Amino acid sequence: MSKDYSSFGAAYRDFKVKEEVYVPEPPEEFSGDNPFTKMAPIRGELKDIKFDGTYTYLDKSLKFKIMHILIYLTTWLLAFPLNRIRFGLRIEGREKIRRNRKLFANGMMTVCNHVHRWDMICVLQAMRYRMAWIPMYAQPFRGKDGYLMKYIGGLAIPDEHSGLRKFDKALNELHAGKKWFHIFPESCSWRFYAPLRPFKIGAFNMAYRFAIPVVPLMISFRPRTGWRKLFGNREPLITIRVGDPILPDLNAPRKEEAARMRDTAHKTMLDMAGIVSNPWPSTID
Repeated sequence: MSKDYSSFGAAYRDFKVKEEVYVPEPPEEFSGDNPFTKMAPIRGELKDIKFDGTYTYLDKSLKFKIMHILIYLTTWLLAFPLNRIRFGLRIEGREKIRRNRKLFANGMMTVCNHVHRWDMICVLQAMRYRMAWIPMYAQPFRGKDGYLMKYIGGLAIPDEHSGLRKFDKALNELHAGKKWFHIFPESCSWRFYAPLRPFKIGAFNMAYRFAIPVVPLMISFRPRTGWRKLFGNREPLITIRVGDPILPDLNAPRKEEAARMRDTAHKTMLDMAGIVSNPWPSTID
């Protein structure tokens, strides 16, 4: 038996979940037509930064290295415990990381739905506190939080063609160092949105290019109960689930294989969340 949430608006059309699945009421109206509508405003006055061939996409300075470590230490010491306390973070399926660790020897790609301001922290905790490199839209780097995004491991995707070569060089260097990449393939955050939106293909093209496995993760929600109501009832508690790695078949054509990995990740995440009927396909590109 499943529940129907069409009353939540056009973006929940045909959305149904298993009986035991909790779906929070959305805090805002989402677009029923464009799943890539950017809902989160960029904080602060925008800086005049050009993400072109002159921008340093992979900062190797001593200042960056020190700040990168300090930001992660702060995250480990403060944000991780607070995430457990305030949002009741539960992690399911993390044993799959340990079981498949040999597959990650040359790096990995993780993907997750983008539905919470702390969803990247949830991913880091689920992946046992590894350091991640996160390709992101360039525009938010111009805002007040741009420095934090950079020091946590954010890589600004160039918005000018002249920056693509340097950006690709940065990705190649990180892969050569067997680093972990994370991408939110829904591309932008919709707070507490329970359906799974379509995926951009870039993460899966990148996984094929570097011959690394894709690990899907899925965030879903629980009602706020007990003493955690002291933090307010507006924000639900969080569960993140880890799926099995999806391996690229390098004998298959890149375009077809990237699409297969995308579709497999999307389906896996729907299953992990207990979604019976989803309003979006895996892609609308």
